[in-house]
Amino acid sequence: MPKSEIAILDFGSQYTHLIARRVRELGVISRIYPNNVKAERLKNACGIILSGGPRSLVRDARLPFDKKIFTLSAPILGLCYGHQLMADFFGGRVESGKAREYGLAKLSVSASPIFSGVSKNTVVWMSHGDHVDKLPFGFTPIASTGNRSVAAMQNLSKKFFGFQFHPEVNHTKEGKKILANFILNICGAEKNWTTETMLDQIEKNIKKEAGGKNVFLLVSGGVDSTVCFALLRKVLGEKRVFGLHIDSGLMRLDETKKIIAALKRLGDNLRVYNAEKEFLSALKGVSDPEQKRKIIGDLFLDIVDKVMAEPAKGGSGRKKLTGDKWLVGQGTIYPDTIESGGTKNADVIKTHHNRVPRIKQMIAEGKIIEPIKDLYKDEVRAIGLKLGLPQKLINRHPFPGPGLAIRCLCSEGSNDAGSIVPDLVGAVEPTIWRLPIKSVGVQGDERSYAHPAVITGPLPLYKGEAGWGYYQSLSPKITNAHKDINRVLLLVSGDKKSLPKATLKKAYLTKKRLDLLRKIDDIADSAILTDKQCQKIWQMPTVLVPFGHKHGESIVLRPVESEEAMTVSFGVIPSPTLKKIIKKIHALNAVDFIFYDLTNKPPGTIEWE
Repeated sequence: MPKSEIAILDFGSQYTHLIARRVRELGVISRIYPNNVKAERLKNACGIILSGGPRSLVRDARLPFDKKIFTLSAPILGLCYGHQLMADFFGGRVESGKAREYGLAKLSVSASPIFSGVSKNTVVWMSHGDHVDKLPFGFTPIASTGNRSVAAMQNLSKKFFGFQFHPEVNHTKEGKKILANFILNICGAEKNWTTETMLDQIEKNIKKEAGGKNVFLLVSGGVDSTVCFALLRKVLGEKRVFGLHIDSGLMRLDETKKIIAALKRLGDNLRVYNAEKEFLSALKGVSDPEQKRKIIGDLFLDIVDKVMAEPAKGGSGRKKLTGDKWLVGQGTIYPDTIESGGTKNADVIKTHHNRVPRIKQMIAEGKIIEPIKDLYKDEVRAIGLKLGLPQKLINRHPFPGPGLAIRCLCSEGSNDAGSIVPDLVGAVEPTIWRLPIKSVGVQGDERSYAHPAVITGPLPLYKGEAGWGYYQSLSPKITNAHKDINRVLLLVSGDKKSLPKATLKKAYLTKKRLDLLRKIDDIADSAILTDKQCQKIWQMPTVLVPFGHKHGESIVLRPVESEEAMTVSFGVIPSPTLKKIIKKIHALNAVDFIFYDLTNKPPGTIEWE
């Protein structure tokens, strides 16, 4: 039989599943295997890809793998950690900390079949702390970013290749071409996968997992849960799917009203439960972001249990979660899973509310069904359109399950006003201030919890694209040079002379703070949704931070551009629209500073918590 698949060995990368998806987009079957899979199980592979991962070959023991994979006569491509692993195995040297790169990098390539048709100078996406410092025997360098590390290498006779960069992410400009060269040309893979195949497989999986059981689905009203609701109803029928929308009090302005109106067309089998008081009570006095996420996830389940125990139509009590007739459905997608440490060697970046310990236990017990858990946001949207859902509903900006709880930062307070970040490349650079607050990030597939840095001037913001290009270049320089910084902000409004006087205030989740954030979020969201020049902005989180000198609150605007949420670039809000947003926010007379988040992912996640 001809070899029919591309095998991907998972070393814990945040992007492992994204690699599989890119292979599928080329029309080829891909399968993900554990890092220590036996080589004999890969005999059907026409090519092998070694993923990246959060481990360090310098600090940690090498993750185990079957050495016989290098004797299978299949071409092999190592990415990031996989690249370093291959170099180390064949006698090269891996170093740490001397050539850290996070975000966009300029790559110069040499002649190689894997770079056929690729520009000699191209742009790639990096996310690494370690790097290959010395080539292994039999390998030659085929690309460089100019930082004295091996950005790409090859052993042409064996058809072994290694990249320090990530061709699988959209931000690598010619990544799809590079992967096509490897998969279709070097591996000679046959096209045997389509989108219709994927949807057909999802429907088969639903029927198999559900069996004769009904599904109790948590419907947030976002794209994922709405598509999941429609998909389950199509496959299982309306009478077997019961939807519950929990208004947590952590929603955007008038969110629940809009959700009910939008979901009416899906039928009347949707219950709405108001739980604002319950959530605010459970979150009272909590400041730690991970604790907030876990409390929210557990409370969602408590409410599910409560509603399930209520009398159903006809008067009979449900109490079905303790029985064997119902499953709990979730609209979980792949980024939720992987950021929560969803594979064996993956690092926990942040615990999503649909991956708290109780949910994991229920998954282990076979009580959860998640039809779209292997998909990305744009794939979910494509399925939603195929199911006939309104385009307006499908194209809504994503909104996190924990809602505004993770956009309303909390703190125990601090007298630390921050400090000036040491100059990077000379006196011409602006003043950069390290804030005393922290946020979640992802660097080299590892979780980071570090400080944001604020650029206070000069401000070329209103000089068109040239100004934004300046920040696109400066932002990664700062995060690459300082391990304790994982975000870069621009001060777009507020007295910069008062920045040294501002401190982190003690603050928790309260209705007053949430209402303020709701108003500001609506101001920002409404402005970009009505500006045609903002169509590339995929999501617009607005973050309330208990930092200031007068009001004790500041706002961070976080526009991002992305397709699948695994990597993002900060989005550009045109000057006139940004000025309108700033003016309306200041009219509330409630915040001291307005910051603009200039951080890509990596090193910063989309949300701050």
